Amino acid sequence: MKDLICDEFQNVVGELLIRHHSVLDVLSKLSESSARVNRAVCKSVTDCGCLAIEARKVQFPQNVETVDDLRRYLDDHLRGSLCPECEEILVAELGKCLFYTAALCNLLDLNLYDIFLKEYKRSTALGVFNMT
Repeated sequence: MKDLICDEFQNVVGELLIRHHSVLDVLSKLSESSARVNRAVCKSVTDCGCLAIEARKVQFPQNVETVDDLRRYLDDHLRGSLCPECEEILVAELGKCLFYTAALCNLLDLNLYDIFLKEYKRSTALGVFNMT
């Protein structure tokens, strides 16, 4: 079922993409949408204030023996949570990223679900060694 939803999304994108059909247009729109995601996160910190970023160098003790031990010392540096308005904006911007990713897949005759599945399998097979 999930592959059908993903395939249908990719088909809809193919039908809707008329104005920006060139691979150059799609690449530039994908890059622009990625920048807008970055901007939306930044605005949630600087304009809204629902998020804050508190970053500093992570200090690891000498006696860390397992990856699970290591996870206790990791920090995403985010404080707070997205307010409904910022979440709505971010969801819309991430949606545009997905749209143009699907459009690029269409132009290159790639299946978005197959890519998703391949990356999922690669990630689960490599586990913590999949740090890219």
